[in-house]
Amino acid sequence: MGCAKCSIMKALLFSMLIFAVLPSLAEAIEPFPYRLFPSLYRKENFTRIDQNMSPANYQASGGFLWDRVPLVANNTIVAYYGSPLSDRMGILGRYPKEKIAEMVKATASEYDQVNGKDGVIPALYIIYGTCWPGGEIGYLDDKALVEYIKYAQSEGMLVFVDHQIGRYSVHEAMDKILPFLQYPNVHLAIDPEWRTLSPMKEIGSITAEELNDAQDYMDAYIRQHNIPGIRMLVVHQFADKMIQTRREVRSHRDRVILIHTADGFGTPQMKKATYQRNAIALNMPVKGFKLFFKSDFPAAGFDMPLMSPAEVMQLDPRPSLIIYQ
Repeated sequence: MGCAKCSIMKALLFSMLIFAVLPSLAEAIEPFPYRLFPSLYRKENFTRIDQNMSPANYQASGGFLWDRVPLVANNTIVAYYGSPLSDRMGILGRYPKEKIAEMVKATASEYDQVNGKDGVIPALYIIYGTCWPGGEIGYLDDKALVEYIKYAQSEGMLVFVDHQIGRYSVHEAMDKILPFLQYPNVHLAIDPEWRTLSPMKEIGSITAEELNDAQDYMDAYIRQHNIPGIRMLVVHQFADKMIQTRREVRSHRDRVILIHTADGFGTPQMKKATYQRNAIALNMPVKGFKLFFKSDFPAAGFDMPLMSPAEVMQLDPRPSLIIYQ
């Protein structure tokens, strides 16, 4: 009996000790990751989720499960790019939003035929902040942007809100576009090409430190404002100088997926070479690819010829985001 009492006393003391240290242990342990299946966005993974993580499915599920899996996990996102203010900056500005939605959905359906088991999600890629001479930024009216966002949401489409940075810091550019994350179909983009005082004359750049800060800032904003889902941040690159010390970029944030997108027009051979220079940046494993339609505007660059969806899907690694300008 004495031994039994000793055992009970030891057990009680041990339990008291555990309860005493639990609060400090809880503080020391990292919070459980929000993202489910964290490596599933890598296109080389063989394990797939059969459910198509479309905005419609997200809404149907109440946002309980599917908002914790990145949309790029098993989808190809196809976007039309431009500004509603200009027919020279991309195809999006050449037609009413209803026509653009019809067109991008048709293009997305072409990718659905050649991207295996993955689904497709159409998107609008809208230039919100345009770099002017001297590095000043001209902004699309917020009401006009929200009109596009809400229309896209009603059509089951995503919206990427793009800032060209200009003479401002990356942090200041992010400040301008982060509030649009309140809409569940919105994702963000920054374009180092236009981080300059002399747009069209000089290719701009950002540093790895600035890109890391942008991701941290976005991740913190999402948490602080209780925004559901995992959001994408797109960064463009077609020249080595555009992302300084690129090897130091880190893309491990729980609530932000960084998409490293190959920009630039030209022949398929030129574009594939640009893509391969981006592909070696394994620290940014999720890739995007941009194509350029031919336009009637003088001096406007375009792809010669335009690569087909089948050709784009043969790129290695296979891009998750396809943008048409």
